[in-house]
Amino acid sequence: MDAPHPTAAPASINELPENVLLELFVHVPARQLLRNCRPVCSLWRDVIDLMILWKRKCLQDGFITKDWDQPVEDWKICYFLRSLQRNLLRNPCAEEGMLAWQIDTEGGNYWKVESLPGDHGTDFPDRKVKKYFVTSYEMCLKSQLVDLVANGYWKELLDTFRPDIVVKDWFAARADCGCTYQLKVYLASADYFVLASFEPPSVTLEQWNDAAWREVSHTFSDYPPGVRYILFRHGGQDTQYWAGWYGPRVTNSSIVISHQRTRNPASSEAPPGQKHREEEAAPSPCKVVLPI
Repeated sequence: MDAPHPTAAPASINELPENVLLELFVHVPARQLLRNCRPVCSLWRDVIDLMILWKRKCLQDGFITKDWDQPVEDWKICYFLRSLQRNLLRNPCAEEGMLAWQIDTEGGNYWKVESLPGDHGTDFPDRKVKKYFVTSYEMCLKSQLVDLVANGYWKELLDTFRPDIVVKDWFAARADCGCTYQLKVYLASADYFVLASFEPPSVTLEQWNDAAWREVSHTFSDYPPGVRYILFRHGGQDTQYWAGWYGPRVTNSSIVISHQRTRNPASSEAPPGQKHREEEAAPSPCKVVLPI
């Protein structure tokens, strides 16, 4: 009786079942998949474009859990945005002194770094935050200019998907001294024109306040295409004009690019003809040069 012939091994990787090929690609680094593997042939391109592959990679890298039930518009974009997601501001909690911050205005006795809770202060809600920046009796402002392309966000992703941009800051006053705090954030184009901004009114806290830490938060969504830079600027001064560092304290600032996006229902749900007319009538982005 003749022995059975062993099954012949595939002559080419492309002869593997699609689910096996997909399993192999799940373990290939994402950028190599797009740069090196996807252009090889139409089969590889089609497998790499499968949303299930990118969902599997999100699960493998811990971006989602097995019981994830939230809708995701595009798993590939979700994967890259989650892999890039971090605080884009450097040294947000003063652990490295004034490193990475541009001093724009330095009045009174200038900026200073102090340890929490500080004189007449309170503990920060997050115990991992140990320090803060503090201002003086004349206006003190500092800023960071974030280059999104240099941080890994490519132009097509920024202009086509336009993920939500979440900005947060924390400030507090000394209990024994009033202060005025301000925050301004600008989204700007490659040539530094302002495309969107968040400029809330200045906040004044009176003397003999509770010294509690307060959070300011804003989400940029459905902003114009072309954003390449984010300018974050904050600071303030005390209201008593006391020598020393009695102005607002700031720490734990952040800029985070979300893996989600929010669209204006009025523009996304309008009939095609109406939407086109609205786009024609819409004002162009404010042609104001970024104040840097």
